[in-house]
Amino acid sequence: MLSELNAALRPGDDTPALLGRRRISRGDLAGLRDAYAGALHARGLRPGDTLGVAVRPGPRSLAVLLAAYRMGLRIAVLDPSAGPDVLLARLALAQPALIVADAAAQAVASWAAPLARRAGLALPELSRLAPAVTVGRRLPGSAPALRAGGPPPPVVEGDGDAVIIFTSGTTTSPRAVVHTRAGLGAGMRAVAELVRPEPGVPILGGMFFVLVPALASGAPVGVPSRRPRALARQIGTLRPQATYLTPPQLRTALDAGVPLRGRVYSGSAPVSSSLLGRVRAAGADEAWCVYALTEVFPAAAIEATGKAAHTGDGDPVGELLPGVRAGLTAGGELQLAGNGVCDRYLGGEPHEWVSTGDLARLDGRRVVLGGRVKDMILRRAENVYPGLYEPSLHVPGVSLAVLVGIPAGDGDENVVAVVETTPGTPRAQVEAALREPLRRMGGARPDHVLFAPVPLAGRSRKPDRAAAAAFAIAAVRR
Repeated sequence: MLSELNAALRPGDDTPALLGRRRISRGDLAGLRDAYAGALHARGLRPGDTLGVAVRPGPRSLAVLLAAYRMGLRIAVLDPSAGPDVLLARLALAQPALIVADAAAQAVASWAAPLARRAGLALPELSRLAPAVTVGRRLPGSAPALRAGGPPPPVVEGDGDAVIIFTSGTTTSPRAVVHTRAGLGAGMRAVAELVRPEPGVPILGGMFFVLVPALASGAPVGVPSRRPRALARQIGTLRPQATYLTPPQLRTALDAGVPLRGRVYSGSAPVSSSLLGRVRAAGADEAWCVYALTEVFPAAAIEATGKAAHTGDGDPVGELLPGVRAGLTAGGELQLAGNGVCDRYLGGEPHEWVSTGDLARLDGRRVVLGGRVKDMILRRAENVYPGLYEPSLHVPGVSLAVLVGIPAGDGDENVVAVVETTPGTPRAQVEAALREPLRRMGGARPDHVLFAPVPLAGRSRKPDRAAAAAFAIAAVRR
């Protein structure tokens, strides 16, 4: 689909592509892409080379990615939330030939580092990783500008590595997912089939996996504002056919009373039935949970009505999307395979199946999650898998709820529920609504129920179970 988008973008086309403070046309995007491709080629980059990218979401980052794909380069995305030591280890493994960064990313690595650290962002000095250049406006201390080169080089066809996405690991053993051009295309076609973009009608979504399928289908895209008031104005002005927001973004918007419309999709972190219900109540025609991993995006999806109809244990994430296959290990861990699955982990051999880390059961092609393998709690010699029971805690008035284990002596653990309520909901109302779900949990019933905000972490703002457990330990001991 990246090839199709590159082929469809032509200089001079005044059709809108990116909607924001400044409207970017498809022709603007094509011109920017071609200029970057010519400049990167003039710097000596050739097919198969790795390009590090540290550019904020927007027209420049998209144009750099399109130029790199067109040239057959491999893209390594630098995540400023990972920490400088981890990034140094990751980029040493990826070995970029060049790093393209904007002034903001470079400021995080230099004069703005103290302020950035308060927001959980940090970058090492980019020159320690590879030669660096600046795109966009330069500030004092920025790397040299990416100078204009000649015409863009010939388009590279065929398969090969497309992108490296770092997921986890340590400074001594970083882990990175490698997607090929063919696999990336398959994943984006699956997104297009799920979202069903209508040409000419706006879509709200800032992720690369949303931008490309939408633009390739002829739909202009706006990056959702993180400020609820501005997001409400965007939705009212653009009247998007579809919107993609992460669960934390959705909760913030709903808590502020932002009206929604069209089809709303959410993923990258657990999406509860109650959250989807709130989305529908806020005006959306459809509300979708998308089950995805860095290794395969997307894998499965389910609409709010299907999720609400589930009455058993676990968290239903829907039918496997076309081209995705699933299996279970002897221990019940979900494994996935298919055209959109990553080719390998960087430094490893190609694989057919990837382990998700999720316990699950399969009802035909329907997937019901039962918790993370590593999140298991051991209480009185019984295994408690949080994912089996957390969905039942999301009663009306609960924004987010997690189960964590805390030490109880002799290697045993107590189960604690940390429950975050929606603003304005009386606690007594939530406690009453939780009585029956808690009773039905049987041997997994929590020893303590704490009402407090659930800590979040990472790029996708998933529940931080380690931080929740630390909070629970301190709260229970008080």
